[in-house]
Amino acid sequence: MMGGPTPLGPRRTRFRDESITRQKIRPGTVRRIIPYALRHRGALAAMLLATTVDAVIAATSPLLLKVIIDNGIMQGRLSVVVGLTLTMVGLALLNAAAIYCQALFSGRLGHGLVYTLRTQVFRHVQRQPVAFFTRTQTGSLVSRLNTDIVGAQQVVTSVLAQSLSVVLTTVLVLTAMFYLSWQVTLVALLMIPVFFLPAKFLGKRMQRLARAGMEQDAELASVMNERFNVAGAMLSKLYGRPDREARTFDGRAAQLRDLRVTQEVYGRMFSIATTLLTACTTALVYGLGGGLVINGVLQIGTLVALTTLLFRLYGPINQITGIQQHVISSLVSFDRVFEVMDLKPLLEERPDARPLPEPVPADDGGGTAPEIEFSGVSFRYPAASEVSLSSLESLALRTPEKIDDSWVLDDVTFCAPAGKLTALVGPSGAGKSTITHLVPRLYDPLVGSVRIGGQDIRELTFASLRDEIGVVTQDAHLFHDTIRTNLLYAAPDATDKELEEATRAAHVWDVIDALPDGFDTVVGDRGYRLSGGEKQRIALARMLLKSPSIVVLDEATAHLDSESEAAIQRALANALRGRTSLVIAHRLSTIRDADQILVIDGGRVREHGTHDSLLATDGLYAHLYRTQFSRQSPIGADLRTPVPDPS
Repeated sequence: MMGGPTPLGPRRTRFRDESITRQKIRPGTVRRIIPYALRHRGALAAMLLATTVDAVIAATSPLLLKVIIDNGIMQGRLSVVVGLTLTMVGLALLNAAAIYCQALFSGRLGHGLVYTLRTQVFRHVQRQPVAFFTRTQTGSLVSRLNTDIVGAQQVVTSVLAQSLSVVLTTVLVLTAMFYLSWQVTLVALLMIPVFFLPAKFLGKRMQRLARAGMEQDAELASVMNERFNVAGAMLSKLYGRPDREARTFDGRAAQLRDLRVTQEVYGRMFSIATTLLTACTTALVYGLGGGLVINGVLQIGTLVALTTLLFRLYGPINQITGIQQHVISSLVSFDRVFEVMDLKPLLEERPDARPLPEPVPADDGGGTAPEIEFSGVSFRYPAASEVSLSSLESLALRTPEKIDDSWVLDDVTFCAPAGKLTALVGPSGAGKSTITHLVPRLYDPLVGSVRIGGQDIRELTFASLRDEIGVVTQDAHLFHDTIRTNLLYAAPDATDKELEEATRAAHVWDVIDALPDGFDTVVGDRGYRLSGGEKQRIALARMLLKSPSIVVLDEATAHLDSESEAAIQRALANALRGRTSLVIAHRLSTIRDADQILVIDGGRVREHGTHDSLLATDGLYAHLYRTQFSRQSPIGADLRTPVPDPS
């Protein structure tokens, strides 16, 4: 094992945040589970009925055994022995059918619950802001949807069935035992409270171990998720030290192994204690019952029935220890799932939200795109406590949160004219990308408003904003699927002809047509089977297929070479015509063609105007132009060679 910092984090500080593992199950968790079970009330009722039948048979069979011995065997009545033996066979068959039904409906109930929870959590997570995903470990989040939800299922399936079986069996068996001998039953009753002592002493520790195990499982899943995707694997091969990575991973896996071993030991302690108590109680019953038989108080068949009932009594009570382990683990799982469900989304659609009006058709058959207006907008990114959960972040890196209250945007006011191209330029960290994030409402301004077509976007539906705004970012993401599926993500009903037209417009059709499977080519994890320029052009084709009235380009051509740049510039010249465009500019051609340039610095609009007018003022833009853009030379009528983005 290695000490000190490693590529996976410092091991010795891994569980400094004891607040997570010491966290208790929140009040009301059990109450919140009930509605999920009642959604499947038919399967629940059938499962409970089957469990009841099983419990009744468990209490009845020993009584038949008593009659067979005392009234049949001891008195030499073969007809009684045969008749009751056949009855017991029938009860055994009925019991087998009850157990089958219990398993069937328990499965329906359990997997129905998993489906309901999983779909609800997935929908809820999708509503979270981008800041949530920047802080959350993917593996930890996936663990909530898989491991925790499946663990939560046990509460309303096996645990519920076992609990009902224990209660019914205990009541029915005690009733039968009182009927046979109150003396023996009293001894059995006096021993029952002793069986709960191990649970009392070990329960809290089991809860802590269960939560810690889930946390470490999620942490391990996150590490594997990061190392097993293409980007992580490439980084590990180029910069990592495989042996050191493996040793560190071994250390983390060993921590989880040791914790699971401890859980097993505590679980066995329950079993050992109850087994010992059962043996002692059985010995007492045999001693007391044997004496009563010798004194003629009980018959031998009654003693056999009592000892059989005793095992039927303490068997379910022994199950309580296992049930408690399952209950603790399952309640912790539910608690972790509800923790995600209770995280309120940063952005909410208002109940009275209205759709953004569609562009009004113009005389030339086109549309009139809406203008974009920022009015006194100030913004800072939310704190972690507002958008995330500490239990979804790295255990090794959790530290007290430091609140950054600096403003990213400060009193930003401008208007991007309808159907015109507005370019954003400025130094790194100036706030340009934040402005582009506010337009499609990835965040809301804390002060001021963003309006599209005169409508405050907070009063509009999310669906209408998605329909009318097309965004292409610098890091174009493609799903591990076919090119067709990635394109149809923007327009699910698009035809092959429309796909071809969009890819031709983005100058990527020739690339796709040359592939053996064409549109059905699988692009690989995050599109890594394609070059950066090809991915970018497919992303542009996806945006063109959507045909939005507003286009936001956040360094969308940063990864292109000169040839691809020339092709994309021609595509954009047509794509942006008639659309309201907000573009973070790092190409001289974009700046010169812009109808308006906004110079952003320190979260403020420092200058605005056209290329020529801003050069004439000899201010910040002129300085940026001389240091960043003047080195770009034209390669065509309206094309420029690429340079690194100043932001």
